[in-house]
Amino acid sequence: MPRILRRDGDLPVRSLWQRVKDIALTDVSVLARGGVSEGSLEKLEEVLIEADFGVATSMRLVEDVRLQALRGTIRTQSDFLAALEEGVATALGADTDNAAVVFAARPPTVLLVIGVNGAGKTTFIGKLAALMQVRGKRTLVGAADTFRAGAVDQLRMWAERSGADFLGAVQGTDPASVAFSAIDAGITRGMDVVIIDTAGRLHTSAGLMEELRKIHRVIGKRIPGAPHETLLVLDATIGQNAIAQARTFAASVPITGIVMTKLDGTARGGIVLAVREALNVPVKFIGTGETMADIEPFNPVAFANELVEG
Repeated sequence: MPRILRRDGDLPVRSLWQRVKDIALTDVSVLARGGVSEGSLEKLEEVLIEADFGVATSMRLVEDVRLQALRGTIRTQSDFLAALEEGVATALGADTDNAAVVFAARPPTVLLVIGVNGAGKTTFIGKLAALMQVRGKRTLVGAADTFRAGAVDQLRMWAERSGADFLGAVQGTDPASVAFSAIDAGITRGMDVVIIDTAGRLHTSAGLMEELRKIHRVIGKRIPGAPHETLLVLDATIGQNAIAQARTFAASVPITGIVMTKLDGTARGGIVLAVREALNVPVKFIGTGETMADIEPFNPVAFANELVEG
């Protein structure tokens, strides 16, 4: 798994575990007595909140550590590290979530991709199309973002790079009709997967969110049960603002999966956990770079290890 935490300017980003060690929770004599001081627990909570875990999640993780210490199951530095990692992995859905893409019983599978401007949505679609192609899934990309100038050309470029088919439209065309046509084209051409882009909309724009609801309805009319996945793309570098975005989108259309991008640009990867908990929706993919290969199906155990130990 590529490293999530990168360098901040010329200074190396300190891992969460390095910061946790500063709290003195690694004092073996304290741990051996089956206790962790309340002051240390408060500092741990602060560190987790600073790493964008969110207040509720941070409090729960700290409480779990406290209870394990009282039970005597945390007695060494490695015990503590393992307990924290396990708590993070569990909160990320290690025991409950299915991060795999849900495919339709009969093709094509329709994947609707949504998110705000600048989150990396178009880049993600290109990477996802490439991943589908590598997996032997004939893929068509539909450009239902007819609002932003240049959006169709940008998506066409990514589709060509991935080897996927493409269906576009002129600027100003009704986005829902483009989505409908993309599915028609996918059926006619014998595609396995149809990925539909949408305009990167401000989550505070009621008009654009209504348009998104219309696209979702039209897709469902063309193929009952579609879209089979509605993937919300969020920028990890915006921190807690991602939660507000996620909740607003979720109030408009049913979201089935979260995509976190730009994790190579932040040392506050706890936002992945905070968003996962806010929506109770699986994280499906993470993005850690700009190349076509920089996309990963989400692995909560590996992510927890990378997040905590760095």
